[in-house]
Amino acid sequence: MTEHEQPRRARHLMDPNNPRQVRRRNDAMSLDTVQKWVLSALAAVTILHLSAGLIIAALFVGDDQTSARVGLNILGGAFGIVAVAAARAIHGKTIASPWLLLGLIPGAIGFWLTFR
Repeated sequence: MTEHEQPRRARHLMDPNNPRQVRRRNDAMSLDTVQKWVLSALAAVTILHLSAGLIIAALFVGDDQTSARVGLNILGGAFGIVAVAAARAIHGKTIASPWLLLGLIPGAIGFWLTFR
């Protein structure tokens, strides 16, 4: 090897004089998309926790207060619908859709647990 030739770098090392082009995959998600998914998941899970708390509160209300138990379960179901609507709104989708029926699941489970 002569003095003027530099040793060849290994492929896994970065060469500051010859940076490689970064290729983006077409199916890679952008930062905005990832932020929307994280925000919608966080919002939905937080609101569903509120819904579950209302349903658990309905379980601890006395048997003689049926109207309070029904009211708490209805509020739990309503907040389930709000959770689905918030997730759809964050993604820029129309809020009114059949997906809102998923929000009724916490209320239905609450009624089943409360009055079984």
